Amino acid sequence: MPLLEKIVISDFRNIQMQELEFSPNINCISGNNGEGKTNLLDAIYYMSMTKSAFSTSDRFNFRHGTEEFSMSATYRMDNGLSSRFSLKVNAKGDKKLRRDDKPYSRISEHIGTLPIVLVSPSDSAMVSDSGEERRRFVNSVLSQMDKSYLSALQQYNRLLLQRNKMLKDNNPDRSLLEVIDMRMASLAEPVYNARKKFVEDLNPVVSQYYHELSGGMEKVSIEYESDLSKDSLDQILASTYERDLILRYTGSGIQRDDFIFKMDGWQLRRCGSQGQQKSFLVSLKFAQYEIMKRSYRFAPALLLDDVFDKLDMGRISNLLKMVSTDEFGQIFITDSNKVRLAGIVDNLTRDRAYFETVSGTFRRIDDEQA
Repeated sequence: MPLLEKIVISDFRNIQMQELEFSPNINCISGNNGEGKTNLLDAIYYMSMTKSAFSTSDRFNFRHGTEEFSMSATYRMDNGLSSRFSLKVNAKGDKKLRRDDKPYSRISEHIGTLPIVLVSPSDSAMVSDSGEERRRFVNSVLSQMDKSYLSALQQYNRLLLQRNKMLKDNNPDRSLLEVIDMRMASLAEPVYNARKKFVEDLNPVVSQYYHELSGGMEKVSIEYESDLSKDSLDQILASTYERDLILRYTGSGIQRDDFIFKMDGWQLRRCGSQGQQKSFLVSLKFAQYEIMKRSYRFAPALLLDDVFDKLDMGRISNLLKMVSTDEFGQIFITDSNKVRLAGIVDNLTRDRAYFETVSGTFRRIDDEQA
């Protein structure tokens, strides 16, 4: 499995310049809220996914007063050799990514090379917000495991933009729209099938993790809703053409898919407490981890950002028993409570590293200080 040995970060969020070396096992980052713990995890995530886990636009990632950020990271790869990945992004939107000083022909070729799973308080948006957040989660998982999925999704989205642009014209070319519809349908089908299988694979694993984490008090599930469960996309678009003309955008398709989280048959956002929702989301991410591990045949990197928030000590204990098994690979944990974090991790392993952060500056601390 790829293990992050060292990262160098320049002008990313509140991090001016940092060079850090990590443990291949557990890495603990402590500090007060707002000091930069999450920014470090996001930099690690960025190296894997070539985008932030938290902001949709790179303009929020530049350190105040700068117009460029860069990062490089050395990973110990499956073959035992080290590879260096470097990334530079500027305010004009240029993004340059290299592996061992060789540029990628397309950024998307990198996705899946350094598999990663992030558990964060921002995951709550998947419960409370629109289906877009849940689609983003599913896309981030499947894009790492299946390059054909990512390619089909990217091509579909380009055609969707073209179709929506045409619908804004007063008199769009119907024959050209039909050609676009057929092409979109051929791309939507494999995306739909991959999402359907993913949910089928995900459900039993989420249920098992939720049972282990919560003590099995409730039953949880995920339901996949898609227009394509009724008909092929070209048939659907043909039947909704007049409506789309009035709306001036495409009202049907995989861009409107949703994934409904349920507890005991009810929507989680309506019936679940904060603790239950948090337990479900942690279980969901651990299930993602399990499925990705099966696909890759090794453990992805696991980022746990303030994961103890809103969990009682019983659930925290269950969570850490799960994390401390040999099934997990390299782990990065943040917590504002240094004493709590050290007390928990020291009971799990002696192979760990501690870091403290203040205003985007990180300092590795020894066992006595931790």
